[in-house]
Amino acid sequence: MKVMKFGGTSVGTAERMKHVASLIQDGERNIVVISAMGSTTNVLVDIANCFYHKEPDEAKRILEQMRQAYAAEIDKLYDSPDTKDKALVLINQCLDTVWSFAKGPFTIFDEKVIVAQGELMSAGMVAYYLEEQGVAAIHLPALDFMRITKDSEPDLEYIEHKLHMRLDAYPEIQIFITEGFICRNAFGEIDNLLRGGSDYSASIIGAAIHAREIQIWTDIDGLHNNDPRFVRQTVPVRQLNFDEAAKLAHFGAKILHPECIEPAKRYNIPVRLLNTFTPDAPGTLISNFAEKGRIKAVAAKDGITYIKILSTRVYLNPEFLNRVFDAFARYKVPVDLISTSEASVSVAVEEKFTMEVIHTLERFATVQIDRGMVIVCVVGDLEWQNIGFEARIINALKDIPIRMISYGGSSSNVSLVLRASDKVRALEALNSRVFFENN
Repeated sequence: MKVMKFGGTSVGTAERMKHVASLIQDGERNIVVISAMGSTTNVLVDIANCFYHKEPDEAKRILEQMRQAYAAEIDKLYDSPDTKDKALVLINQCLDTVWSFAKGPFTIFDEKVIVAQGELMSAGMVAYYLEEQGVAAIHLPALDFMRITKDSEPDLEYIEHKLHMRLDAYPEIQIFITEGFICRNAFGEIDNLLRGGSDYSASIIGAAIHAREIQIWTDIDGLHNNDPRFVRQTVPVRQLNFDEAAKLAHFGAKILHPECIEPAKRYNIPVRLLNTFTPDAPGTLISNFAEKGRIKAVAAKDGITYIKILSTRVYLNPEFLNRVFDAFARYKVPVDLISTSEASVSVAVEEKFTMEVIHTLERFATVQIDRGMVIVCVVGDLEWQNIGFEARIINALKDIPIRMISYGGSSSNVSLVLRASDKVRALEALNSRVFFENN
């Protein structure tokens, strides 16, 4: 059994939904994870912001535009008047749910209910289309089985039990349609897996049913060896191992949600990245297989702040590192990269962090902050025995100031902190110097 996830672009119009319907009918038993149509999630967030700012008239205007846009797509998607009516009822129910929050105090919990309506609409529309076409398919509501714990981790035992109950109830059904991104929390409330979470949904479902393969269908032919938005002549990477893919996703490769890799890795389920609009292209396969002796790809993570923490006691301060790490943990500031010596620590963190952590550090250290930085991550077989690989990376960037280098924590990547203004130049330099010597 496979899990097939289709992103918002893949189901962004009626014609694209029809195309997705043809792709999922491949003779296998599949669970199909559907994202919200096109820019729907962004629009729902805009409406939520109107409610936060007490602007109901603007929210209503946006909502009516959505209603008209969905009605137009419904008219194109279905032939049967009865199916069109059923789909319109679904859309109006979801958008009426959104409007129900127009009055009264508005909270983050209400926003989560609003944002969930995007997936509920698109998955329902695809399920209705398959029904109209006579395809043996069942809608499997994500809110009936997808649950997270109090720690916001997937409740895999619960998910597995609920999923198998539903699958076993329909042994003759080949296609199950469900929503990505949305879930319930430990209290039974509607929640979500954060932005991009449909990938995570697919991976969790794949782990729960021990799928043969998890497929992530997008609008690009696999994961490229560099960012095609900034660098010309990028090419798809045909094979990555789980660690390489996780690093690239975390450090900026937009095609894949960073959380997606962990459940698949834990159960050794291959993940394949495919192009909805060029379905015959091989895409990228992510598995446990590690290809030796190659640098695979480069990614960049924006919005980084570099922090250098210098102990006020220069030598033999055994409590220094403990106090540094405790400060970041206390204020829940994730650290992307770290470099240490006996009297100093350098870290790279996302720029949105509380200054309280800085004030705490300044009680026992001198703190230097450089904002407007970026992390550039080079991924591949970077075992320390591979002579020359790290030198090739550094030589490619010899004309670019580098604030920090992190290497040794993983054998699959070298990460560098540099100014955001140098990002494109760094990506281009690496593209021209580190890949063409792979062979």
